[in-house]
Amino acid sequence: MTGDPVTQTPLVLETPRLRLVLDSTEAVLARIDALSPADRAEVSPEWLARMRSSAPSPWTHGFTAFDRTNDRAVGGGGYKGPPDADGMVEIAYGIDAAYRGRGFAKEVAAALTQYALGAEARHVRAHTRPENGASARILEHCGFACIGEVIDPEDGLVWRWELRR
Repeated sequence: MTGDPVTQTPLVLETPRLRLVLDSTEAVLARIDALSPADRAEVSPEWLARMRSSAPSPWTHGFTAFDRTNDRAVGGGGYKGPPDADGMVEIAYGIDAAYRGRGFAKEVAAALTQYALGAEARHVRAHTRPENGASARILEHCGFACIGEVIDPEDGLVWRWELRR
């Protein structure tokens, strides 16, 4: 992990093959603007308001994942907000279709989990859609346990995964 608040360099999480760089507000808004109308409709209005009203933070802005061999953006991930009063934080991640199946999602999920547990979190959560077996395998690989089905207010029926320190 790198980042210097004095020089305003962005926070960077390093994995064996990726650099996860903290996104600026402008970068996040540009990515949202580039989404299809259907995908844009899935962006949480609450999260968008929090992101717009704060300085870039790992808890609100998320990270872009760059392949260290060629500096290409391959996907990203982030948190659904800062750890709550119980020390719980939720991660989310995704890899662009052209780069899936290479283990990048495991590295992103592991880096987000490690950062959260090294910061303020004691408990990391993730949700997957029941039909998404690849994401379930990623979370199992990272040490998460499936707790069961829940109804997420934003995503509907999901499987809840948890990892506790």
